[in-house]
Amino acid sequence: MTAPAIDAPDRALYRITEAMRLLSLSRTVIYEQIRAGRLRTVRQGRTRLVPAAAITAYVDLLELEAMRGGTR
Repeated sequence: MTAPAIDAPDRALYRITEAMRLLSLSRTVIYEQIRAGRLRTVRQGRTRLVPAAAITAYVDLLELEAMRGGTR
């Protein structure tokens, strides 16, 4: 049996503080990216959650922008 990779997405939804840790971004930057539509979130009651797929999509977006030579 092998050990799971560190920080491997094993959950469907992450709290903002967990997304901050996974992406190595500050709370301010996370909320800026959410407002800009670059990081998708969902709401469960009063809690804002970041889907694991949205984290992957955000990283993919950053990689694409890096290959193109910058951000929008």
